[in-house]
Amino acid sequence: MEKIIFEKIIDGEIPSYKIYEDEHVYSFLDVFPITKGHTLVIPKKHSRNIFDCDPEVAANIGRVLPKIANAVKNAYGCDGVNIFQNNEEYAGQSVFHLHFHIVPRYKNKDTNFDNLEIKWPPQKIESDEFKEIQQTIINNIK
Repeated sequence: MEKIIFEKIIDGEIPSYKIYEDEHVYSFLDVFPITKGHTLVIPKKHSRNIFDCDPEVAANIGRVLPKIANAVKNAYGCDGVNIFQNNEEYAGQSVFHLHFHIVPRYKNKDTNFDNLEIKWPPQKIESDEFKEIQQTIINNIK
């Protein structure tokens, strides 16, 4: 089976602008950045996405995300960050190796090419429907 691009980066077969590495996690600059300082954080152990990520991999990523987010914020003085992660093609995943984006956000968008727009249109849901949704999700926790 051919390696996914992130596996080639971890193995040093493809160069990257490494930010951080330990025995479980690798972090590097996104080569197609949304904003200045856009950084990726990936586990070294392969998981396709969050759906097949084991708890140890999740814990290792969770331990490193704040460290890298703070480093990006301190390095560039950004006004905030978005941390996001896509799962499956319909949700925008294009590289099928679990990865998290740390995207710095800037008030001064012109000098940092910040043109990301996130739309979050709120929906009106009644209490009974919330209860139904709640129970459906609870019933599927394994």
